[in-house]
Amino acid sequence: MIVGGGPAGAMLALLLARAGVEVTLLEKHGDFLRDFRGDTIHPSTLQIIDELGLAEEFHRIPHRKAYRLEVVTDEATVRVADLTGLKGAYRYIAFVPQWDFLDLLTRAAGRYPGFRLVMNAEVHGVIREGGAVRGVRYRDSSGEHELRATLTVAADGRRSDVRRAAGLVPVEQGAPMDVVWFRLPREPSDPDSTFLRVSAGGLMVSINRETYWQLAYVIPKGGFDALRSKGIEALRDPVAALLPFLKDRIGLVTGFEEVSVLSVALNRLRRWHRPGLLVIGDAAHAMSPVFGVGINLAVQDAVAAANLLAGPLAAGAAVPESLLARVQRRRTPPTVLTQLAQRLVQDRLIRPALTGRGLPVPLSRNLSDFPVIGRLTRRFIGLGLLPEHVRSSGGSHRT
Repeated sequence: MIVGGGPAGAMLALLLARAGVEVTLLEKHGDFLRDFRGDTIHPSTLQIIDELGLAEEFHRIPHRKAYRLEVVTDEATVRVADLTGLKGAYRYIAFVPQWDFLDLLTRAAGRYPGFRLVMNAEVHGVIREGGAVRGVRYRDSSGEHELRATLTVAADGRRSDVRRAAGLVPVEQGAPMDVVWFRLPREPSDPDSTFLRVSAGGLMVSINRETYWQLAYVIPKGGFDALRSKGIEALRDPVAALLPFLKDRIGLVTGFEEVSVLSVALNRLRRWHRPGLLVIGDAAHAMSPVFGVGINLAVQDAVAAANLLAGPLAAGAAVPESLLARVQRRRTPPTVLTQLAQRLVQDRLIRPALTGRGLPVPLSRNLSDFPVIGRLTRRFIGLGLLPEHVRSSGGSHRT
């Protein structure tokens, strides 16, 4: 049983159902339609989608491909990574609304007879027996329920209810910023690429959605109340200064009720498991938005877990905690090193930009032009540090 229908939970449910495991996926909400969720699908995840035979179906979803990642400073546009140099079929990041991605995964899981999706299921406790977690208690529109399982997987995000109920507390790594998300219409004369805009005192991410811009205005940690107290012009003016091509449209943001605030967290659990319980994805390690790799780390966790657990679960065998510990050992190195890189960018780029000190080292050359740096950067962003591949076998579809 899996709690949380985000990328980690939906991918693991699909992989386990495909391997012949009976799996129930509990999702707190009635649908996947939450705006301003992470939606950067990197080459490592595209390869997994391909291995599952879903590449054609995925690419029918409206999406935009980004082959290069750029930073726009006051002086120049700097290419940070050129993904066209990657080996393999997928040399781009696909920007896809996360709800479409989750619909794809759960729809594919639904083709297997052992899969069950329960929406509007709010988990509020775990069932413990003999020192082990044996399921969860949840409520939905019909009342209170208990669901017992051989293994419970907590994939319910950075504010995980299951993690809290199990007494697991993440160690905070620190983040200097929060993010204010909003959208504005896009005009044909606007820039074509998705990019990061950096200036002394300001920083924004601009994602090209073809017909509109999805915009992230980065503010100091805990600074939203102070921003809101100054009035909507305190948001409009710096956005127009950072992105002058939006000056004619920024007035369409008429109030703070039209924005969404992401409280950025960077943390991880020391221990991802208890007897009968495994924690993966954001519930095990909240990632900073830096590099946009959160979805992909979560998907990699799910694939690693399925590779190790699908066989025993399909056979009806008990899952020893030592096997759950193997999942953590497998996924800890890429998690730790990715968070280390995120902290470096936070400290050397984001914090100076937010405090008005500018960049400690001016960016004036394309990093992708340096052979070694370019190769390492595109591999790190595109594939990650320990890309997983689907090893669990596929079962029969529903007829």
